[in-house]
Amino acid sequence: MDFELNEQQRAFIDAARQFSDEHLAPQAATWDELQVFPKAVLRKAADMGFMGLYVPEAQGGLGLSRLDSSIIFEQLAMGCTSTTAYMTIHNMVSWMIAQFGTDQVKAEYCAKLVIGEWLGSYCLTEANAGSDAASLLTRADHDGDGYVINGAKAFISGAGETDVLIVMARTHKGGAKGISAFVVPAQAEGISYGRKEPKMGWNSQPTRSISFDQVRVPDHCLLGNEGDGFRFAMQGLDGGRINIAACSLGTAQQALNEARRYVVERHQFGHPLAQFQSVQFKLADMATELVAARQLVRYAAFKLDHEDPEMTAYCAMAKRMATDIGFKVCDQALQLFGGYGYIREYPLERHFRDVRVHQILEGTNEIMRLIIARRVLEDSADLH
Repeated sequence: MDFELNEQQRAFIDAARQFSDEHLAPQAATWDELQVFPKAVLRKAADMGFMGLYVPEAQGGLGLSRLDSSIIFEQLAMGCTSTTAYMTIHNMVSWMIAQFGTDQVKAEYCAKLVIGEWLGSYCLTEANAGSDAASLLTRADHDGDGYVINGAKAFISGAGETDVLIVMARTHKGGAKGISAFVVPAQAEGISYGRKEPKMGWNSQPTRSISFDQVRVPDHCLLGNEGDGFRFAMQGLDGGRINIAACSLGTAQQALNEARRYVVERHQFGHPLAQFQSVQFKLADMATELVAARQLVRYAAFKLDHEDPEMTAYCAMAKRMATDIGFKVCDQALQLFGGYGYIREYPLERHFRDVRVHQILEGTNEIMRLIIARRVLEDSADLH
């Protein structure tokens, strides 16, 4: 088993790191403070191919593996967690349209999404259907040559600033099997947006609720067939969990790098902090756990790329571990900065705030434990 990155993957790292250093890191604090959604920078990211990483080349994307994409997202997150997290959501939207859309929808949407001319939002969560996504109530009723959508979505990233929505809506009764997926223009008649939610972190992307009141879309905007929506959503979430895990890794690595520099430069009691054994032990644990989490994320991405029967369990493991460790490392890095870590002159408090939500979204870490435990308890489980 070869754990080394190949030459192409190292080139991806170099390109993503350069973009992150030049376009994300210098502005991340300003975007956070002023709550700026950096559309111009997102379009520059699209010029690098970062907005269509695993969209097939036939639809204008790079056609990369989920493993290669996760490596890129990790590097980008070192510059700005919040903006990179939005890129992962946009990539999910672009991939879902390219993978399941009709030829007409692919021709209409894919190219503009890949080049960043249009931005996408993913609409699954509802006020009373978070972890229990199969209980969603938004409806799409067939009427003539199209569907009429009514309902509401909550906590939608990019809402009000994006151009394309993927909407999960109920076309039939029967829980998960009655859910379908639709491509919906974000400014379609009947769509309205709630206030921009004031959030703890992720401030470079807006989060709003979306209401649908008699929103009409043509038949060709249905992705796949009626009833496929929940299956598509779960496939999207497997990849989404890898993506958000990668964002946690990148943020935590940046926090560790900054903490290392700080303890070397900062003196107390006549010595650099780095000479104190308690500090060394903390850095050792942070680095060890971060490396372990990184290997699990890459292993899970490998499983997903190869459609391994256990890929969903591994994606859940990777998301649970990487987001928990990512938050822990950021917390410990802030502690090493002492009082300076708590003020906005330094980036540690932003890393801490931005990475916290990763334990909640793409399925809470409690749900990840349920997914893993149920698989472990099955007789046919082959987790090794």
